Amino acid sequence: MSVTSLPSKYGIGCLSKSAYEFADWLKSAGQSYWQILPLGVTGYGNSPYQSFSTFAGNPYMISLEALIDDGLLTSDECDKVDFGSNSECVDYGALYKNRYPLLKLAYSRSDIGNNSEYLAFVNKNNFWLSDYALFMAIKDTMNGAPYFKWENKLRKRDDFELAEFSKSHQDDIEFHKFLQFEFYKQWSALKQYVNSLGIKIIGDMPIYVAHDSADVWANPELFYLDEQEMPLAVAGCPPDGFSATGQLWGNPLYDWKYHESTNYVWWQKRLQAALNLYDIVRIDHFRGFDEYYAIPYGGKTAINGRWEKGPGAKLFKSARITDTEKIIAEDLGYMTDSVKEMLAECGFAGMKIIEFGFDSRDSGENDHLPHNFVKNSVVYTGTHDNQTLVSWFQSISDNERETAEKYLAAKLDTNKKINDAFISLAMRSVADTSIIPMQDWLVLDDRARMNIPSTLDGNWQWRLKEIPRKELANKVLKLTRIFGR
Repeated sequence: MSVTSLPSKYGIGCLSKSAYEFADWLKSAGQSYWQILPLGVTGYGNSPYQSFSTFAGNPYMISLEALIDDGLLTSDECDKVDFGSNSECVDYGALYKNRYPLLKLAYSRSDIGNNSEYLAFVNKNNFWLSDYALFMAIKDTMNGAPYFKWENKLRKRDDFELAEFSKSHQDDIEFHKFLQFEFYKQWSALKQYVNSLGIKIIGDMPIYVAHDSADVWANPELFYLDEQEMPLAVAGCPPDGFSATGQLWGNPLYDWKYHESTNYVWWQKRLQAALNLYDIVRIDHFRGFDEYYAIPYGGKTAINGRWEKGPGAKLFKSARITDTEKIIAEDLGYMTDSVKEMLAECGFAGMKIIEFGFDSRDSGENDHLPHNFVKNSVVYTGTHDNQTLVSWFQSISDNERETAEKYLAAKLDTNKKINDAFISLAMRSVADTSIIPMQDWLVLDDRARMNIPSTLDGNWQWRLKEIPRKELANKVLKLTRIFGR
């Protein structure tokens, strides 16, 4: 469950009291992991996989309650702001318009420049923070325009122009550093509390970064761009079960030859930052490190892309990840022999999706059917990209439903039976770890779905109205004990 899906009176789930209450609920339910979505700064489309920075945290997740407790805001100031009218759905438009003025008000009262903890944070994170804060301050003055549409000298990082801008916008730059300080301070406190309960946090590291990001602006040499810093090709996936025309993500691709020449130093920093931020890291689109799908820039769909060779396991060897249990490889999609070999060479756990187990493939060849699982894997009923169990089972063919009922030796004629059957199937499998989306524990339909791949509107919005009740915690605990998890 995403942090943004936590209940909150201020429009979006954040690092507030409800996050601690949810951690307590997980403890009472006997759980040892909480998997979340990426924590990065979301841009257009609000996708956590399209962030303005691979290192920065999302200011939307800063707890306003904590700022009130610190005397930087008042309850009245926060309560009178419009954050949207639906407590079960994030209104990103209202957040964009109304949350930042509050955060700027808090900054104006902070005297942050004289805070020794803040100064230590800035010094420790200077390798990304200075470029990010400058990038965001310039973007603010450009009415949010993407960096590749800025005036040429700022876009090309002319030293004199950047120095002049920094002098005249020092306060704006420090504001974005203040936001990152508050985010990391609050995240660190929450993670420490969650860990104290015996629960580890599984974070998510997207494989790609957004074109309009501080990463690309500050380090264009890392990416496959033309002289105007526009992509020569972009990322995505070929046609599959999610989309007949493939998935056009639009992220710039990496210049892997350049990365290899540096011994993948940028990736080493990125992986280490993720491992510092979380207890366990799920690496998004793992197969893209073996082969990546390159789509000509400007294409309307992903149909005309082609597979190119990636860096393979040598990237991860350069990072010297000694504890392979700290990595989960999102190895979904078409698995070639070379991807399987890379996964085995790295020793990371792969992923299994129960919903993928009942398609038209032969049961002996389908890696997502439990009798074909290996122990070194993590099983899910579905992910943020899937339908909820209830809606999925209703949408599959009659033949697929019949196959599922025979596999389970059960008649699945109610929503509760559907969820109980497939959750139990995941939990009793040989996979070392079982992760169940909160929507499936709550027996919700697709109105609670988090994301529909290849679509821009209506995603990443679902929220809990309240912390789940004790009765559900007792049920989760009972199943966890029954299956020895």
